[in-house]
Amino acid sequence: MNDSTNARQGADPGRGGEGAGPPEGAGPGEGAVRKAVIASAMGNCIEWFDFGVFSAGVMTSIIGTVFFPEDAGGSATLRSFALVAAAFLARPFGGMFFGPMGDRLGRKRVLAATIILMSGSTFVIGILPGYATIGLGAPLLLLGVRLVQGFSTGGEYGGAATMIAEYAPTKRRGFYGAFLEFGTLGGYIMGAGLVLLIDLSLSESAMHGWGWRIPFLIALPLGAVGLYVRTRIEDTPTFQHMEAEGRKARSPLKETLEYHWRTILRLIGIVVLLNVAVYTLLTFMPSYLVDFLDMDDTTSQLTTIGVEAAMMTVILPLGALSDRIGRKPLLIAAAVGFLVLSWPAFALMQTHDPAGVAVGYAVIGGLLVLMLAVIGATFPAMFPTKVRYGAFAIGYNISTSLFGGTAAVLVGSLIDATGSNYVPAYYLMIVALVALLPIIRIPETAGVPIDRAGEENAPEPVGSGARRS
Repeated sequence: MNDSTNARQGADPGRGGEGAGPPEGAGPGEGAVRKAVIASAMGNCIEWFDFGVFSAGVMTSIIGTVFFPEDAGGSATLRSFALVAAAFLARPFGGMFFGPMGDRLGRKRVLAATIILMSGSTFVIGILPGYATIGLGAPLLLLGVRLVQGFSTGGEYGGAATMIAEYAPTKRRGFYGAFLEFGTLGGYIMGAGLVLLIDLSLSESAMHGWGWRIPFLIALPLGAVGLYVRTRIEDTPTFQHMEAEGRKARSPLKETLEYHWRTILRLIGIVVLLNVAVYTLLTFMPSYLVDFLDMDDTTSQLTTIGVEAAMMTVILPLGALSDRIGRKPLLIAAAVGFLVLSWPAFALMQTHDPAGVAVGYAVIGGLLVLMLAVIGATFPAMFPTKVRYGAFAIGYNISTSLFGGTAAVLVGSLIDATGSNYVPAYYLMIVALVALLPIIRIPETAGVPIDRAGEENAPEPVGSGARRS
């Protein structure tokens, strides 16, 4: 049961008579759905292109030395991870700003703004002067740009997921929702792969001198393509129908916090596991393989890219599977898997055998992809249409800021302090236990029309395995 039942004790403005939704069969055509999916996934692809670039082993070392003095505290890698974490400080503010705006003005307009900010700020990193040129101004400017990135991404993910969920046919929402994280994996592979290619093509001095800037500069044309695609689609049919009926919330932020805070807390609990797993796997692990398992940079990047590519091959079939059996079975399997298999997976990596490292890494990646395949369909359906963008963006980004962006710094620092290479496994096990309860308590929404999802009187899910808990 979601927290909209709070409205029984008090008036929730405009909640009664939510409307019947668009007439049956009046949904967008297949071509319009595909355009919306591409437009949404492009933003996620650009966001994770940046993470793929920033988290590459060679890049974390370069960033930490180019923008900081030689006698700065901590290793160059940890300084880079601290910059990654700093960007997440701005994400909740971006969610609170862009999310309710998307519920008032529409998903399309806000997503056009966020993709401009994301790609533009990533491009700016590629032209920033280093510490040797402007001294203390270099890390301060880089910090400022990272904060702009965090602010814009705070409004990006919730809107992109909402766009896909509100365009997708009910019976295929899991399949189409999986494209959002398909874009995540694709963007990461593009970023990490480009860094690897440039590093192999240039001398060490050229890479440290100017080659590291190339991947950041490429973000601008990627963003231009994404913006072009986003301006060629209409706003979601669900939002347009709500707007035509005059059912938009007068104050989306107020209604979100007053009536949906319990569901936001559940979302935060689930996203704790999601983000610790994502940022451990995609941001921290490449450096972990190099710094703590003595793997060379090239092998580390190839291993990471290989695992990501394997995840891409199964994420869409898993999304389609969730349309048949429900989202919760996959989420529960992932949480239980992290609880039981994280330690054995990292134990395999400690063998320093390439096969053992690959298998252990693949186990973590396999558990993560179970979540990635269904979150694009699950999270937007937790909230009603008129507060969906904002409620999702606020809850998701609070959790991401607290637990996702700090994962690499925290885990790396704890390994340094304790000397134990099993710290990532213990952290994953703890957050898996935290996430299990909210996963069990959220309603199953597979087969529930998106215009009815998140409402107090939402219909029962349909399908062979999808049943409300």
